[in-house]
Order: sequence, then C-alpha cells, then structure tokens
Amino acid sequence: MRHHHGCSRAHQVGALLLVAATFLLTRLFDRLFLDASSPSSPSFPLSAARPASPSADLRIYVYSEDEIQGLRTLLRGRDGTVAAATCLKGQWGTQVKIHQFLLKSRFRTFNKDQANLFFVPSYVKCVRMTGALNDKEINQTYVKILSQMPYFRRSGGRDHIFVFPSGAGAHLFRSWATFLNRSIILTPEGDRTDKRGTSAFNTWKDIIIPGNVDDSMVKSDARAVQPIPLRKRKYLANFLGRAQGKAGRLQLVKLAKQYPDKVVYCLISRISLMW
Repeated sequence: MRHHHGCSRAHQVGALLLVAATFLLTRLFDRLFLDASSPSSPSFPLSAARPASPSADLRIYVYSEDEIQGLRTLLRGRDGTVAAATCLKGQWGTQVKIHQFLLKSRFRTFNKDQANLFFVPSYVKCVRMTGALNDKEINQTYVKILSQMPYFRRSGGRDHIFVFPSGAGAHLFRSWATFLNRSIILTPEGDRTDKRGTSAFNTWKDIIIPGNVDDSMVKSDARAVQPIPLRKRKYLANFLGRAQGKAGRLQLVKLAKQYPDKVVYCLISRISLMW
C-alpha cells in the first residue's frame, strides 16, 4: 500500500520562493521590454502618456472612433447624427464621461504594445434609446468591430474594458456571452438580468460603478442642489423608478408605505432619464 504524504513545511517554503521568483523575473522582463521598445513614429507622444509617478506602470489604450470600422456607429448611430452631448444626460452619461476622462488621462498610452488595458468606447445605450440603432444592428456592429481587433483576440478580451451604463447591462449586446465573457464590464446594476436567465455581471472580473449624477449637482462652485446636513434630513431614503415586480424594489415600496415619515417613494410608469 502506498502512503501519500501531506505537504511539508519545506514544500510550502519552496512554493512561496517559486512564486516570488516568478513575480520578480516577470517584472524584470517587463521592465527590460519597456525600456528597449521605442515608438514606431516620431510623433508618438510617449512622455505625455507616461504617468508622473515612476512606480505607476498602468497604461490604458483608448480606441479612437475612426480606428475601427463600425466603432463610430456605436458612438453616433447608423447616420452619425447622435452627439456626445445628447448621451451625457441621465444615468447613461457615465459612458461618455469615462471615455472623455480616459482620453485626457495621464495613464493613457498611444502604443498598444505598451498597454495593460484597452478601453472600447461605446454610447450604445444612448443610440438605442434615441432610435439611432436597433438591437439587431447593435449585435451585428459589435461582432464586426471585435473581429477587427487583434489585441482583443490575443487575450480573449481579458484586458478590454466595456461600459454598459444601465440596468440592461451587457445584454444590450445580445451575443455578449460569446464575445465578452472574459472582458471587464463596468455597469451600475450588477444584480439585473433584464428578464434573461442569467446576469451579465461577473464578480470575478466586472466592476460596479455609480450611476451618473448631473454635473450641476456636484460641482462645488455652482451646485444646483445644496446638500442638507444629516441632522436636518427628514427622510432616511427615497425610491424613484419602476417596481417591475422586482423583489428588492417591492420591499422598498412596502417599507415606504409602512414608514411614510422615513421613506418616500415615487413610482413611475415610464422610463425616467434620471433613473
């Protein structure tokens, strides 16, 4: 009879040393590669893309709308008539603000070979709600642009970031489970399935982001609404939206009816741009 011995302390120490050595060697090779590489064009603004802190190695490549055939369609609609300013309204505004923020970020790189992450801009929720694209067109356009991205295929999409700024999440792209199942998805509502059998949100890779708040409500120099000190606030919570038979929302409505002096609610029969 053979006896299988457990992992000894020597094995554990050896495993830790192996992990540490692998990490250090990887960082060394990465540093050598970055130092040895040079941009293919003299117009490449390397210094502008590098962060001020030498310890920050993050590089994000932002795809431009004219770089890939079809990407402009996801930003402007089939006729190219949807303006970015239109898509800044309501919760959907995050798709525009994150895009604009990364375009100006000190972590942005113009060299794909130096990028750790890739951002794929899309205002798809906005162009759909304005009638500039339908569900079939959205699906076909996403498949088309992804087929033109060699860096997406290289990693299986693991280092590519997509923003879906509404309750529908990645379900706006019907084939998300086939093409974006390894990509990083930013969305404000990770619990939503949009009447599908499963949620598109994966806690191991995706990130919950706040819904968009209008700039006039948060700018310190000219706030449209001044915050009330906690001690003077009358209500504990408020709910604005549609119940839609959702258990959590129905519970909020129940609590509001039970404690009308603490919880205020307003049910709406149609989609609110501020929801």
